[in-house]
Amino acid sequence: MLTRLILVLAYGFYLAFAGPSISPRVAHEVRRYAPAPWTPVRRAERDTLLPLRIGLKQSNLGSLEEYLFNVSHPESPNYGKHWTPAQVTETFRPSVEAVDAVREWLLTSGLDPDRIELGPTGGWIHATVTTGEAEDLLGTEYYVYRSGKDTEEHLACEGAYHLPEHVSKHVDIVTPTLHFDLKMKRSGLPGSVPRISQPGAGAVSPKLVGPINDVSILTELEDCNNQITLPCLRALYGFEYSPVATDKNSLGIVEYTPNVYIPRDPDQFFSNYSKSQVGERPTLVSIDGGTINVNETDINFFAESNLDLQYAMGLVGKEQKVTLYQVGDVIGNGSFNNFLDALDGSYCTFEGGNDPTFDGIYPDPAPGGFTGPNQCGGAPLSYVISTSYGYNEADLTPAYMQRQCAEYAKLGLMGVTVLYSSGDNGVAGNEGMCLTEDGEEAQGAPRFMPGFPGTCPYITSVGATQVNPGAKVTDPESACEQVIFSGGGFSNVFSIPEFQQKAVQTYLEKYPPPYAADIYNSTGHSRAFPDISANGANYLVVIQGKVFRVYGTSASSPVSAAILSAVNDARLAVGKGPIGFINPTIYSTFFVEAFNDITNGTNPGCGTNGFSAQPGWDPVTGLGTPNFPKLLARWLALP
Repeated sequence: MLTRLILVLAYGFYLAFAGPSISPRVAHEVRRYAPAPWTPVRRAERDTLLPLRIGLKQSNLGSLEEYLFNVSHPESPNYGKHWTPAQVTETFRPSVEAVDAVREWLLTSGLDPDRIELGPTGGWIHATVTTGEAEDLLGTEYYVYRSGKDTEEHLACEGAYHLPEHVSKHVDIVTPTLHFDLKMKRSGLPGSVPRISQPGAGAVSPKLVGPINDVSILTELEDCNNQITLPCLRALYGFEYSPVATDKNSLGIVEYTPNVYIPRDPDQFFSNYSKSQVGERPTLVSIDGGTINVNETDINFFAESNLDLQYAMGLVGKEQKVTLYQVGDVIGNGSFNNFLDALDGSYCTFEGGNDPTFDGIYPDPAPGGFTGPNQCGGAPLSYVISTSYGYNEADLTPAYMQRQCAEYAKLGLMGVTVLYSSGDNGVAGNEGMCLTEDGEEAQGAPRFMPGFPGTCPYITSVGATQVNPGAKVTDPESACEQVIFSGGGFSNVFSIPEFQQKAVQTYLEKYPPPYAADIYNSTGHSRAFPDISANGANYLVVIQGKVFRVYGTSASSPVSAAILSAVNDARLAVGKGPIGFINPTIYSTFFVEAFNDITNGTNPGCGTNGFSAQPGWDPVTGLGTPNFPKLLARWLALP
């Protein structure tokens, strides 16, 4: 009894002086399955060096949506009063308490002080540890994973990792842990419709048919049901505009090496459809070794960038600047986070922000890799940025997506409009992946697979439409059902934002989907996508000197971006600011009928017909396609 009393007193004495440092460990992140097709092949060696990164919870994130809506909602007195980068950095800097809690935990766990480093903006702490030390720190086991027949190996832990309870509340994410390398991978589908790569295994990328020989170079509007060109898009969306504020405005297109454009291809495209632009090139912004000089011959590496640039540049015209953000070296290591690092130093890899088994880490020791450091801020901000790449939500952990999603909100605070393609597989994900009842990715599974970043509430997700076969360009479009299906549905991670609640509730009440409640997130409380749409079928694109028909939301996003960039130009020309984060505005009553409502078509997937396009917003085509004259008039009426 005396011995037991002494032990109890000793333990109490230890608690009094050790404080919270011995609080119980809790699971910080959990995932039941690795994303398909990754499988563990062996336990990781315990003496392997591991650059452990700990992302601290940012201050004031609970107010992020309030801050963003304050400058983005058309009824706000502060509409358009966007923040400076310095304001963003200072507002969301992690607290001293968070830094101290994590540092104390690492020190009391036996790490030497010189192995622990705080990044310059205070957002991340990183420490070089062995895999064995990481396993002990995090209460987990590390394995080496392989993807199918791919011989490339990646390190990740299995199941979950743990943190002391008092530390966990100060941490967003620890890497490398449950996050897998889903870098740019070439993927193919059966038949003659190849796909190209992007972040994610399979991805939002254009599908090609051709080359084709039945193309009339002098395409007339009566051919738009068979082949989309610049005149077709101008006719569809009433898009006639000559830029004025060209020294103040820029449209940004993001590409990931080794996906690049071929400089001679735009000249052939412009000689056919916009002769004054022959010789024009985008302004190249190289991020982490981004280059268009790659030693590739496969057409799949050139389809995405050629499509994006030929149509974005062709629509905005010769006077308007188009910035090409080329991300990652020729090894193909760039990721969304690498791009965001370059735009915003407070998010930067330089301070340990990226996951070395997920994002590009530089210098790159691989042959031909970029030997410079990760770019940390300094890339110019375009007012509208379009990206035609994406992941399945199930590929990533919720913490990883939520942290990145918050960064898109910060860009919105600074006046940037961020557009992402919604996906090309209807209610299924990349590679046609769906979810089993247990949440595992599999082809042929019954549950719908939403895509990220399309489900992030702080970006604008763009679906796809088509001119129906045999229809006139003046006839109403339908949801795209040629070669691809417009991605859309409901997030399993993000809750529904306030601006979208009425539109989604109306759809679910008036047009309830005929599926069991567990087939998709049917609660009515989750982020729904897409937000808008644009044509995504039959684009004529010059690739390697030949003309192809191209299909995909990969086309819808840059086309929408070009139209929105013209709105910015008009506002800037009269002394107003950029439109910034547009979602609260376009869902508001002030913008009713500013889009062409799409009421026909579905987005099949996962063994179903998917959702149906209906009057008003729907999870196939969103609010509809741009009506440029109406959009321009409404945005010019705002302060």
